Amino acid sequence: MTEQAREYGQGMYALAKEENIASHILAQMQTLIGCFQEQKEFLRLLSNMALPKAERLAILDSAMAGQVHPYLLNFLKILLERNLLMEYQGCVSAFRELYHQDEGIVVAHVTTGAPLSQEQRQRIEEKLKAMTGRQVELSEKVDPAVLGGVLLEMDGKRYDNTLKGRLHAIHQAMIGRE
Repeated sequence: MTEQAREYGQGMYALAKEENIASHILAQMQTLIGCFQEQKEFLRLLSNMALPKAERLAILDSAMAGQVHPYLLNFLKILLERNLLMEYQGCVSAFRELYHQDEGIVVAHVTTGAPLSQEQRQRIEEKLKAMTGRQVELSEKVDPAVLGGVLLEMDGKRYDNTLKGRLHAIHQAMIGRE
């Protein structure tokens, strides 16, 4: 994330927090990331310097007005006016970091060999909440190389409960290392 993205994301967070709408804005910001990833042409159109800025602002306004909170729409317009629309994802990351910090949310990155069921997801969240005393947000990744178990990264620590990790621990114990 660039320094500009951090600065703009923090500014947007300060406004949303002051207005007590941070969770609402964050949800909309994250939804827009998905929309921009699916519709890359739209983001390219809005960033196309060959089109006059007023025209690009009008396109953004007609596409987003009534669909997102007015503060978020104005935020997007500011990014467009300053040719920083491509920094949007970094802005959202900065916003999310501050939101999680203020709300006591820890992000747990979970890697498994197959997608988690809703029941598995819920059990993991409950165990991590009991372990940390904080609300947990799971970030899931499927990696076919993980043959069994779960690889978890949280708060800068790595917990390897995969089949490979357990076999490695057994091997180390057998040869007298820990």
